[in-house]
Amino acid sequence: MDRLTSAARLMIVSDLDHTMVDHHDSENLSLLRFNALWEANYRDNSLLVFSTGRSPTLYKELRKEKPMLTPDITIMSVGTEITYGNAMVPDDGWETFLNNKWDRKIVTEETSKFPELSLQSETEQRPHKVSFYVQKEKAQDIMKTLSKRLKERGLDVKIIYSGGMDLDILPQGAGKGQALAYLLKKLKSEGKLPSNTLACGDSGNDAELFSIPDVYGVMVANAQEELLQWHAANAKNNPKVIHASERCAAGIIQAIGHFNLGPSTSPRDVTDLSDCKMDNFVPAYEVVKFYLFFEKWRRGEIEHSEHYLSNLKAVCRPSGTFVHPSGVEKSLQECVTTFGTCHADKHGKQYRVWVDQVLPSQVGSDSWLVSFKKWELSGENRRCCITTVLLSSKNKTVADGLTWTHVHQTWLHDDASSDSASWFF
Repeated sequence: MDRLTSAARLMIVSDLDHTMVDHHDSENLSLLRFNALWEANYRDNSLLVFSTGRSPTLYKELRKEKPMLTPDITIMSVGTEITYGNAMVPDDGWETFLNNKWDRKIVTEETSKFPELSLQSETEQRPHKVSFYVQKEKAQDIMKTLSKRLKERGLDVKIIYSGGMDLDILPQGAGKGQALAYLLKKLKSEGKLPSNTLACGDSGNDAELFSIPDVYGVMVANAQEELLQWHAANAKNNPKVIHASERCAAGIIQAIGHFNLGPSTSPRDVTDLSDCKMDNFVPAYEVVKFYLFFEKWRRGEIEHSEHYLSNLKAVCRPSGTFVHPSGVEKSLQECVTTFGTCHADKHGKQYRVWVDQVLPSQVGSDSWLVSFKKWELSGENRRCCITTVLLSSKNKTVADGLTWTHVHQTWLHDDASSDSASWFF
């Protein structure tokens, strides 16, 4: 959160499975649409928070499987763990708070008396969360009896049933809603309370998110019956909570527009990116637009036209340089020429490009240094490089767009072992 020196323009707090991530969308289009919208319009002055029932282990597995952005804050294990930034630094204050009237050993002893409860995998058992599977028809009776027994033993716990099978036992002060309330209180104490907060979810363990005062909420179109029933009973007349008509991340985009929280047209939904009309220079939008064109060109979704290539050359300074992740330096104009020969080389294949953590910094009256991660997915192969771009508005109008003067890339992790010859820009 230290990245922002003032209050966030928007804070999105989203569940992952079946909310931000659509497991029925093999192309991940709704997620990629959200990614482009967030990086082009929100990343530099807003906060992205992922709030998931997954443990850190399963959360990291999902990140390897799906083209997800890097959040500023991660809430995991049904609101029992809060971490910050790329390094996922834990919030020690939250952990201390959760220790009140909590004894994991006692929880384990009492739950062992219920043969109907099937323990989830070891990765899902956390310091402040004990998780089971249970049949839907038995869940309510078990929750009632178990809650009484734990109270008799001096514990103050919360039992959450979600997904038609998952039963989680947490400290009473835990949960996705309480974790969000804690975050908002912390941000307010620092003078950084977000101008607007949007909570997004699909299942029972997301219900608490919609109970926090002054927070907008969206239940995505594919929300489960347990959440819809909660909404009907508790928030039916709350105009700040809507049931979207779009699935998953598309529903989140829909809610941004519905509540007028900011731009809600993803660059991926713009047919001709060259027609984008901006009121001023927006470096992050330029970067997103550039790599969307890159993807569409190689997928063959736009025609092979000298017009497009000449436009691309026009935004690259004649003396501009590109430092390949391998360390080889080339001219940007040479890169454009090589790129022109790759039209539709990924046609009919699973190929996507997205950028993450696009953060511009103005370094002169007419120049910006933009850092980000550029990802490519080709079939089963994912590669990423850390990229720095120097953009200039010198002798340019907003309609012309910014000039790319220098691009420098380095491989992230062990991606250098991949075929470097097919890597451009």
